[in-house]
Amino acid sequence: MKERLLDFLKAENKSSAQLAEEIGVQASGISHILSGRNNPSLDFVLKMLEKYQFLSTDWLLFGKGSMYKDIKMQTLFDENIGINQDDDPKLIKNEPRKSEKEFQDVRKDQLNKDSAVPFKNRTSAVEKIVWFYDNNSFEEYFPQR
Repeated sequence: MKERLLDFLKAENKSSAQLAEEIGVQASGISHILSGRNNPSLDFVLKMLEKYQFLSTDWLLFGKGSMYKDIKMQTLFDENIGINQDDDPKLIKNEPRKSEKEFQDVRKDQLNKDSAVPFKNRTSAVEKIVWFYDNNSFEEYFPQR
């Protein structure tokens, strides 16, 4: 299991000290597991599985299958994030899921110029600007006040 623990630390880009802090165990305990001195306790395994719910139990305990429960890691723009298909009858029937708000396709030439409020007349301040990139990443900017 020490090899799988090393693989997990490498895949998640974590140090053993970070892991210890995140799951609430002594850093020396992880050091002893990684050195081969001790085997992990049931308490250690349960804490890992509780903290990292995306981690495959079969992989962690027995080395079977993939490290992660879901092989495809989701990105910011994936649909159905956090949706359990067993809980949503629309997904079971293979019906397309409708978003809560329907957005209209508005073209610049269709906008009524009188309906837009000029920036200089606004009384509210910008709190946050978010840039979304085509590689599914994003950046946030918080203007100073």
